[in-house]
Amino acid sequence: MSNYDLLIKNATVVRPGELAPELLDVAVKDGKFAAIAADIDASEATEVVDGTGKHLFPGVVDVHQHWGIYNPLEEDAETESRASAQGGVTSGITYVRTGAYYLNKSGPYKDIYPEVLEATRGRAYIDYGYHVAPILKDHINEIPDLLDMGVASFKIFMFYGIHGLHGRSTDQSKFLMIPEDESYDYAHFEFVMRGIEKARQDPRYADIKDQISLSLHCETAEIMRAYTKLVEEEGTLTGLEAYSASRPPHSEGLAITIASYLAHETELPNINLLHLTSRKAIEAAMMMQQTFPHINFRREVTVGHLLADCHTANMGGKVNPPLRPREDVEALWDHLLAGNFSWVTSDHACCKDETKFGDPREDVFVAKSGFGGAEYLLAGMISEGRKRGLSYNKIAELVSKNPAERYGLNGKGDLQVGFDADFCLVDDQTNYVVRAEDSLSTQEYTPFEGFELTAKITDTYLRGNTVFHDGAVVGTPQGQYLDRTGRTSEVLTEA
Repeated sequence: MSNYDLLIKNATVVRPGELAPELLDVAVKDGKFAAIAADIDASEATEVVDGTGKHLFPGVVDVHQHWGIYNPLEEDAETESRASAQGGVTSGITYVRTGAYYLNKSGPYKDIYPEVLEATRGRAYIDYGYHVAPILKDHINEIPDLLDMGVASFKIFMFYGIHGLHGRSTDQSKFLMIPEDESYDYAHFEFVMRGIEKARQDPRYADIKDQISLSLHCETAEIMRAYTKLVEEEGTLTGLEAYSASRPPHSEGLAITIASYLAHETELPNINLLHLTSRKAIEAAMMMQQTFPHINFRREVTVGHLLADCHTANMGGKVNPPLRPREDVEALWDHLLAGNFSWVTSDHACCKDETKFGDPREDVFVAKSGFGGAEYLLAGMISEGRKRGLSYNKIAELVSKNPAERYGLNGKGDLQVGFDADFCLVDDQTNYVVRAEDSLSTQEYTPFEGFELTAKITDTYLRGNTVFHDGAVVGTPQGQYLDRTGRTSEVLTEA
């Protein structure tokens, strides 16, 4: 009987926290890493794979995705998990809320969340979990129920109260499907924070309180409403440049400041500032870290905002917050290299061509916001990062270890004996041009079209099983729900 089910020989192993990649062998048994050492005897394994010339990275933990926002959730769970596996992603956490898009309904999460899980069960090629946004007043009281359903992280969309998802002010009560006597505003955000902190202090959750956090999309609706009107009335800017100007960087900075003070006021310590896009945004975030050192901030940047800008990307690059001018991209890289960002994500939101673009097609303000990108997350970080002196080991921390630790994905995101055997093999001696037609996503375009990358994921393994090889997914969906609290309730196990 073999000691190992799988053995990867002669790979250059990239372990988070180490100083440099190492030539090692990696052995897997029963879906876990069983040994990581030099010269493991091949006769001890049932299957042996030669990793010569490849780098072995931990599976990417992409903690910012949006399955089901523009397409049926059950469809995205399959197709966009394929694109994720293509990019070396083995665990993904997607955002979900009530209201328009997603399931297009409102109501209590005790009814809706089991529907979310049922829609994804048995369809995903990667492991998956969810962040949940308390939209209704009653959702705040459901925070303990969501913890009992395996949810450890929550979200606030700060601009949703009075500004449209795609760029114009609108009646958000209809969009969010909230009662007439409720509002989605700063007071609601405060009460959400108090509700999360109340749950954190509940003795029932004492063992996981440090893994319970709140994430915020930081933009200021009032600023964006005014600047959108200005940009459209002036009419001198078009495309992504116009969209960036309509949602100016200081709207991010102001929202970050408000969110941070509310965290201080409510004594909620675990705050994640999502997809910061500009110099002003990251500077505001660092200022708030100095002002409130007792808040355990995490700061996120997306691969899209690190690779593309509002002049190099095509119209498919419309996203919230927007792609910025090149000087903001350079500022983001400066702060990333300085260690001021906690992790890098994709913000993957598949929006098909027929949904994305309005009439006229070139009008950025009628186009939908969001695009896919999980398939380029690790390859993009390696391609651009090594040119700037970002080490492979640091990249592994940014895309795997750090987000896994923050969001309670214990046993994920690192190459350690006993952890889930999630990893990918990377060829970093290649050169190719990004083409949308090569993606496994159902999105027919990409804002990265024509970009040159110098790394490609050749194989992705989930718990020791091959899920992606030679440009295609392998086998049937093996993804499992990521219960991040260890308290999955009966209502879910019976579904």
